[in-house]
Amino acid sequence: MDAKMLEGKVAVITGASYGMGQTMAELFAEEGASVVLTARGREKLNQVVEGIRARGGQAIGVVADVCSTEDTKKVMEKTLETFGDLDILINNAGIGEQKMIDETEDEWMKYVMDTNLGGPMRYIREALKIFMPKNEGVIINISSVNGTRPFCGATYTSTKGALNTLTKNVAMRLVNTNIRCNAVAPGATVTPAHLANRAGEQPGGAKMLEYSGHYVYFPGPECDPMDQAYACLYLASKMGKAVRGQVLQVCNGAFL
Repeated sequence: MDAKMLEGKVAVITGASYGMGQTMAELFAEEGASVVLTARGREKLNQVVEGIRARGGQAIGVVADVCSTEDTKKVMEKTLETFGDLDILINNAGIGEQKMIDETEDEWMKYVMDTNLGGPMRYIREALKIFMPKNEGVIINISSVNGTRPFCGATYTSTKGALNTLTKNVAMRLVNTNIRCNAVAPGATVTPAHLANRAGEQPGGAKMLEYSGHYVYFPGPECDPMDQAYACLYLASKMGKAVRGQVLQVCNGAFL
């Protein structure tokens, strides 16, 4: 029997009821981790948890909104109550959008910023309360190629650029510790969110691409969610033990 790369580890993965988050949770469970999945909707979350358990994995689901400090604390409390520890945090939950700056309302801007940037900040802050006393832990932020090639909505791209900066800032804060913080920046990855974006069905439609399309090259093939999950597994396992403050872009070379 092959050794599992995350045997005995406990991971919290936000936004794990579908897409990349679901795939990450399933892979991490297969590699021996006990996984805590969060999402705002209970039904789909429960289905993913049940699927992991049916394959012999250890998993629980916690309904939570990353915009809520109380929900964030609840996730950490439930993690410790159920599995006794936390070793890995993946900040995957986020909102994709295509609203141009001249069509971005204040409330929408605040909502996307609070989800895509505020959420990871809350979870990192709370996770460090567990990581720092034991001087061990892994933080992985799910960014986007938009963090450096800002072709989607104004607020979305700004939050991903900020998330890249936050990743480096947290890594600096954790220098001389055994806690490491990195990010994965997916390119076009076949998920429900990406398919909606490609069809012009995300907030803002496809107008922004009339402008940003001049600066973006979309060769195939698109990435699979497992490509992003494997990148996270690398960073979460001992293979990534010397990697800190990096943004690992996984895009099939489409955004070099």
